[in-house]
Amino acid sequence: MDEKTRTRVGGPEDPREGLEAVVALRRTLEALEAAQVENAFVAGWSWARIAEVLGVSRQAVHKKHAGRIRARYPGQPPGGKGGDA
Repeated sequence: MDEKTRTRVGGPEDPREGLEAVVALRRTLEALEAAQVENAFVAGWSWARIAEVLGVSRQAVHKKHAGRIRARYPGQPPGGKGGDA
């Protein structure tokens, strides 16, 4: 990759600005994923179904999100099954 292509693809020429943009995007993506996993769970989707759409294992999505969802919805969330923990 030449300098012109790297700058165009990578964004700002200042590496700090580029890296800060990566961090901001990562945080935004994590928040979006968390919200959408919660929406799916409340809608009754199983961990396996959520994982399939995200392209990860059921265990991975459960490990990442179950504690937060369990804390927010003691018992079972409205409309949620949550059966295949």
